[in-house]
Amino acid sequence: MMMAQGIRLDVDIAELCRLAAAYMARVSNYAVKVCQLCAELCESCGAECAKLPQSHCQACAEACRQCGTECRRMT
Repeated sequence: MMMAQGIRLDVDIAELCRLAAAYMARVSNYAVKVCQLCAELCESCGAECAKLPQSHCQACAEACRQCGTECRRMT
């Protein structure tokens, strides 16, 4: 994976996390589905970033894994 792919995933995650928070805040009937997608994306990004040796990539991988875990708890 090139670092550019990880950056694209990070931007996607940030957008989706904001959306998930908004759906949960208004108790949307679709909040669970949005959180499921958010968890999948976070887990995917965590796996990709973990492949890179840089410390900031490893920190990103851990943050993404934690986010994925929390999103799964919401579902």
